[in-house]
Amino acid sequence: MDKAVSQKTIADNVSVEKKKTNFFDYSLLFIVLFVTGFGLVMMYSASGYTAQNRLSDALYFFKRQALFAAIGVLVMLVTSFFNYHNYGKLVMLFYAIAVALTILTFVIGQASHGSARWIAIAGIRFQPSELVKIAVILAVAVQVTHYGARLKTFKQEASVFLWGLFPAVIIAKTNLSTAIIIMGITFFMLFIGTRNYRGFLFLGILGVLAYIFAFPFARFISAVGLLHDYQLRRIFAWKNPMDYPDDTFQTLQGLYAIGSGGIFGKGLGQSIQKFLMPEAQNDMIFTIICEELGLFGAISLILIYGFLIYRLFDIARNASDLFGSMLTAGIMIHISLQVILNIAVASNAIPNTGVTLPFVSYGGTSLLLLMFEMGIALNVSRCTHLS
Repeated sequence: MDKAVSQKTIADNVSVEKKKTNFFDYSLLFIVLFVTGFGLVMMYSASGYTAQNRLSDALYFFKRQALFAAIGVLVMLVTSFFNYHNYGKLVMLFYAIAVALTILTFVIGQASHGSARWIAIAGIRFQPSELVKIAVILAVAVQVTHYGARLKTFKQEASVFLWGLFPAVIIAKTNLSTAIIIMGITFFMLFIGTRNYRGFLFLGILGVLAYIFAFPFARFISAVGLLHDYQLRRIFAWKNPMDYPDDTFQTLQGLYAIGSGGIFGKGLGQSIQKFLMPEAQNDMIFTIICEELGLFGAISLILIYGFLIYRLFDIARNASDLFGSMLTAGIMIHISLQVILNIAVASNAIPNTGVTLPFVSYGGTSLLLLMFEMGIALNVSRCTHLS
């Protein structure tokens, strides 16, 4: 009888292990698929007129984004089965390639909005700066894991921070918004990984003060002649967009779109501002969502993003080791920063910085790499339940 009980116990353990092996975080998977599908619908609504007018194909942007979405889903599923610990072994190579491609952009890069941000290799056109975001997440996660509980001195923190600062300085010349996001990712990952909070508290207070007093400080600098008005134009235009209609045309159209949407919006596909706003399917797509779906649609989308971020937080909290936790935390910070900054720009809460809305804005490189990040998070979750 004892033998039978023992065999039953072994069978139960095997069954439990099998269940753990087959576990998959469907909640995160489904929310990513839903947001991507929603993004395709809104992207088509925002871009159909422009595509028909310029390219004689209303589905041009939709078809390209749908293709990238399909490839991205495949990438996410494949990545979810690739053990995330292997990234620690490849981080130096990945980081070096990402930074090298970014530097190469200055030499053979293709211009976008006046800056060389794109590079074409073997007929494939992409933004190396998007690769750098993932490279920095991986590098900082590896460094924080290396120091562990010993990460509490300024020298150690500075050595980790340099992994994000170096590529951010390079990218800032042509893409300030991406540089800001990279610095934000590095800052918050380091904040999570260290026990020393005083320096971060000081920098946080400094940042809040800089935001609050940016406009009066800019006026003071202009008044004393340290800088000219054209050098401070972005700040002046941010606070008084009506006084700089040429510089803030897109911002003004976005504010009109948000204001005219009301509670429930004008209806899907009924936006007026998309006919006036240049490239409405890109950074300002949130304003089209507000116009067509109203406050209800905007808040619903924000709540959906909130749930996605919560799932990433839960995976990071329950990860089986520090590396998995930091890796998922970095992904969570990346998504959070882009959502917050995009909505802040759309509502003119901050100056226009050109940040895309994750999974919704048009952009193949961004969507593919976001899907790659989701695959990493799914694998962290899978490995957590294997432990």
